[in-house]
Amino acid sequence: MGTENFDPSGLMSTMAELVSSWGLKVLGAVAFLIIGRIVAGSVRAAIVKVMQRGKVDATLVPFVSSLVYYALMAFVLIAVLGLFGIPTASFIAVLGAAGLAVGLALQGTLGNFAAGVMLLVFRPFHIGDFVEVAGVAGTVKAIGVFTTTLNTPDNVQITIPNGSVFGDTIKNYAANDTRRNDMVVGVGYSDDLGVALDTITRVVKADSRTLAEPAPTIAVAEMADSSVNIVVRPWCKKEDYWGLRFDLTRAFKEELEKAGCSIPFPQHDVHLFKTDQAA
Repeated sequence: MGTENFDPSGLMSTMAELVSSWGLKVLGAVAFLIIGRIVAGSVRAAIVKVMQRGKVDATLVPFVSSLVYYALMAFVLIAVLGLFGIPTASFIAVLGAAGLAVGLALQGTLGNFAAGVMLLVFRPFHIGDFVEVAGVAGTVKAIGVFTTTLNTPDNVQITIPNGSVFGDTIKNYAANDTRRNDMVVGVGYSDDLGVALDTITRVVKADSRTLAEPAPTIAVAEMADSSVNIVVRPWCKKEDYWGLRFDLTRAFKEELEKAGCSIPFPQHDVHLFKTDQAA
């Protein structure tokens, strides 16, 4: 009885309708995926070339190019789902809600990422620069997407979240070719200021690391509690900063003593008053 009701022609007709209605959609979806992937890959390659020509940091290039590639592929997948009649509006809403939840959960990490991108784009410092950021001073060893690594002068590695780096004041001691050494030399109140100034000027100009321009500033700054303070501000190349500072400090002491000037140390005068013992 079941064999009598079987209609081969009807089955073939149904299969033909299915193939005609869905086969073209499947082929179109496959073709769309292939073309979309090719286009996304081409866009990624073009972005890489543009960023390399623009000398963008090498750490940022693969991240940005991959981000654009996957964003385009997500658009292609949503378009393919639309070909099969799947409502994409709800799908996009779900993705948006999921993205919002992930963003709220990772807001600290995403903040560090955003700050890392800004550091890599604007480049307030480079690898090898001596900087002071987030209360830490050291030589920059690595600038990552999420963290920045410094080596302190005593060779301690410090890893700082980029959010703290970009959100704080950045002092880059290596940004300019020259630096000014700000020093203070104290002499006694009984010393001849003319002799002291001449001696200090001679010591500063005798060092070849001192730049003629800008000219060094040497002047009496204040009459302190125990000494008359003279400010000494010579300019030098940034790589000579500490060497010049250390050598001048020693030379000032030695030459001022030879010239008869004293290097006073903090002192207090104690006054004694006699009182009536009976009282």
